[in-house]
Amino acid sequence: MSRALARSELENFPSLEWSDIEPRLSRAIREALETALTRQEGSALSKEQSLALANCEGDDLLGLLLAADQLRAELSGNLVTYVVNRNINFTNICFVGCKFCAFSRGPREVDTYFLSPDQVAAKAVEAWDLSATEVCIQGGLPHDLPPFYYRDILRAVKRALPRMHCHAFSPMEIVYGVELTNMPVRDYLQMLRDNGLDTLPGTAAEILDDQVRNILSRNKLSTSQWREVITTAHELGIRSTSTLMYGHVETTEHWVNQLLLLREIQQQTGGFTEFVPLGFVHQNTLLFHQGLARSGPTLAEHLKIHALARIMLAGSINNIQVSWVKLNRNLSQLCLHAGVNDYGGTLMEENISREAGATAGQYTSPDQFQTLILEAGRIPAERNTTYSRLHIKTSLEAFTSEESMIPEFA
Repeated sequence: MSRALARSELENFPSLEWSDIEPRLSRAIREALETALTRQEGSALSKEQSLALANCEGDDLLGLLLAADQLRAELSGNLVTYVVNRNINFTNICFVGCKFCAFSRGPREVDTYFLSPDQVAAKAVEAWDLSATEVCIQGGLPHDLPPFYYRDILRAVKRALPRMHCHAFSPMEIVYGVELTNMPVRDYLQMLRDNGLDTLPGTAAEILDDQVRNILSRNKLSTSQWREVITTAHELGIRSTSTLMYGHVETTEHWVNQLLLLREIQQQTGGFTEFVPLGFVHQNTLLFHQGLARSGPTLAEHLKIHALARIMLAGSINNIQVSWVKLNRNLSQLCLHAGVNDYGGTLMEENISREAGATAGQYTSPDQFQTLILEAGRIPAERNTTYSRLHIKTSLEAFTSEESMIPEFA
């Protein structure tokens, strides 16, 4: 039986070397990690090996974290990227009733709001003036939404800012738009693309298992609907992120199954830009207060899911992002040593995690990102949404040739 790791061991694991931990690994875990490091392809592992990694503890968990960091260096180099963006949540009115969400309001509550397309565009202009290159636009799902509201938001933003990247509308919002307009999914997505949709957030995934989804929200789109929206978007040239919410009612088997599904989609379409584990923020949610979920992820779970993603998605999705707003800044910085190569966005305003009880704040400035990245011994680089442009934010002369490795995959 594996020994339990003290919190201090997890907090200080970056000081370990692979040679320190390799002799203490169980045979099965050592073989799985050596395969991952040698092949640099998550598909080289069997499902049984992936499940063993997802369930590892003690020294085996330390080995997973160190191997993920090594693989990150090989596949993504020593750059840690971020994007200057703004979150715009256009309404908090929502009928869906997700039990993990504390952001939504009923239409008659006193603190509801709803932004017009021009008001969304005005927020985008404010972001542009602060050097943002992306707006991430999502919101609640109110009854009686104008059928072409999402299209009209895109038109308003692009009319004001033709070069602003619109990263907008979760698969749940796409399904709602399809219902409102009676358009086929492909035609609806093509209409949004032609009116300014650049990329799609791969949110509304949570856990892509319909039994779990039924607990989280009975009204949410199904796993098959999520997959249809994402794959159709990719086929139309609309790339997306991919996500998983952890630390609630799911098991490690759900983690593995979801990572396998995302890898399968990526092999089919090549449309995912990154994978983002999203820690469940429990404090103000119905899911927790009804006793249906545990009280968010443990420190070990936070580190393990990022490391597991790096291993299982290697050679498929090579950008692994940490959600600093779901974690705190110290923990998100620690994840940089567990396979992570991207810090996400500055956000400027963030409401969903904050309403659920997150305390990391609503904004991390580029200067703060650069400080956190440099403190971790890595090289900060500002990117665009699709990772196709990078601007390194420090002198490479301060790093050795090994430390300044350029990513093999962008």
